Amino acid sequence: MKVSVGQFDPSGDVFENLETMDRLAGQAKADGAGLVLFPEESMVSIGKIKGDFAEQVAKDWSRFVQRLSFIAAGHGIAVVAGGYEPNGEDRPFNTVVAVDPKGAILTTYRKIHLYDAFSFKESSRITAGPADQRVTFELGGLKFGIMTCYDIRFPELARDLALEGVDALLIGAAWYKGDRKVSHWRTLLAARAVENTVWVAAAGTSNERTIGYSAILDPMAQAVDYLEDEPEGLVTADITRQRVDEVREFLPVLANRRIGVPAPQEG
Repeated sequence: MKVSVGQFDPSGDVFENLETMDRLAGQAKADGAGLVLFPEESMVSIGKIKGDFAEQVAKDWSRFVQRLSFIAAGHGIAVVAGGYEPNGEDRPFNTVVAVDPKGAILTTYRKIHLYDAFSFKESSRITAGPADQRVTFELGGLKFGIMTCYDIRFPELARDLALEGVDALLIGAAWYKGDRKVSHWRTLLAARAVENTVWVAAAGTSNERTIGYSAILDPMAQAVDYLEDEPEGLVTADITRQRVDEVREFLPVLANRRIGVPAPQEG
């Protein structure tokens, strides 16, 4: 199954961002993709909102989800994208929604690990999702797991998803620029791929604050297709279960693991 990753620079206008996603989804479908992944903050960029953040989220979330469904059904392609979901309080969830090619919602994931690091405090504006979430869905004979941005610094989440049988991790991000931050991003994507022998598809926003560098990596952490810091672009790769099986034949890390595996009972 071909998967595409769309990279762009979200504005503070949900409809403007949806137009960009519609255009990129059409390009992904033309490339033969059955799924397209968009970044964290695809719905709207917090830093570009004019007015009250919580009020705009309350107004725009349902519009965003509905239009994603229209985009998916219109192009006949699954769409996975990040936005902000109201939760009845001042601090919404940072939520990913996955929609199937007919426009039906497959699942949603609420970001677990909030970015309270490098002098930033996401938790001051966002509510963390339940820590026990392990969100997956199946499409085209493959099983996908969802993570968001800062989540990739916590390897136990990716490992749990791998143990649930995912073939690929889908990671949307708005990865902030800074000293060695591109190196961190690329290293972490490669680590999550090779330590779990899964595909990794990662979509990043690209602007004056965030790095871009969207990519698709195979289970040996080889970048099959990637972007750098261009403000808009698309990458596509054929994600297969066969490649997962090939790598696990000679690198059976999941089968060899002992930590967390119950000891055999004697007698």
